[in-house]
Amino acid sequence: MPDPISLTDGPEFILPFAAPPAEQAPALLGRLRLPHLERLLNRLQAGPLDEGPDDSFSPPHERALARASGLDAGADGCMPWAAVAAAGRADSRSEPDRAWAWISPCHWQVGTSQVRCGLPTDLDEADSRALLAVVRPFFEEDGLRLDYHAPGQWLASGAAFDGLRTASLDRVAGRDIQTWLPPSPAMRALRRLQSEIQMLLYTHPLSEQRSAAGLAPVNAFWISACGRLPAGWTPPPAGLVEQVTHLREPALQGRWDAWLQAWQALDEGLLAELLRRCEAGGALRLTLCGERHAQSFGPGRCRPWPRLRQLIRPLSAAQVLERL
Repeated sequence: MPDPISLTDGPEFILPFAAPPAEQAPALLGRLRLPHLERLLNRLQAGPLDEGPDDSFSPPHERALARASGLDAGADGCMPWAAVAAAGRADSRSEPDRAWAWISPCHWQVGTSQVRCGLPTDLDEADSRALLAVVRPFFEEDGLRLDYHAPGQWLASGAAFDGLRTASLDRVAGRDIQTWLPPSPAMRALRRLQSEIQMLLYTHPLSEQRSAAGLAPVNAFWISACGRLPAGWTPPPAGLVEQVTHLREPALQGRWDAWLQAWQALDEGLLAELLRRCEAGGALRLTLCGERHAQSFGPGRCRPWPRLRQLIRPLSAAQVLERL
């Protein structure tokens, strides 16, 4: 696995969902034209492939982000991203030892043989806060605190989230939830809370209003990013790690034409700028992440010219992405 980066390596840019699922890859990668990415890859040194199984609870981009942030990248399903977010909130800094979790409002699509988790991307702050006010008393009855963070993310804290292994929302979105539910006693207790919330929201006026407006009702929630921060942990310096999320939404929604367009925009924008930095002798690291694997290019100072091997056999974007 790549080593943690340092200030001398320059900033790291992490690109989640850089590659499509295996069954979509041949058709989609054949349509990608990413000249700036290819030139950049051929000026950086390729690191080893960070390999992961298909059923890992933590996708490759979360492993890469954890490693770059000084967290345990091998803690599958136990990366405390909610605690990281809570540490930056003024109202939570007095509680550094609490266990936290993300609670993501979602729409469960119930079929004959599976339940798929949909993300209501059209949920605005007003509706999210209204929903939170409805469900908060049920969390409090179980000794869990629940606070607003963003329309699609609420922050919860309580002992139930300490060491709780859960799948990332980026794993379960658009998929059958049964694959991603761990059979632990702690999760069984939280499943009871999920069932209560489902019954509460099924006929709630807020759900009926969304349905009447042609929007998917919020009828469930997903728990993820549980745990406490390690003792002594400090966030990386500002600007050292950047997660580039342009490809996430179209990939999770399976809108592959939009994903191709987002990749094209990245190549013409951010990657063109990174290439200019590299050609000027700047230091940076680029980490491309697919569904299973990730690969970093760098670290260290960019070479002013490609290596001889890369002149003879240059890397192509499709060649790199199809391995992810």
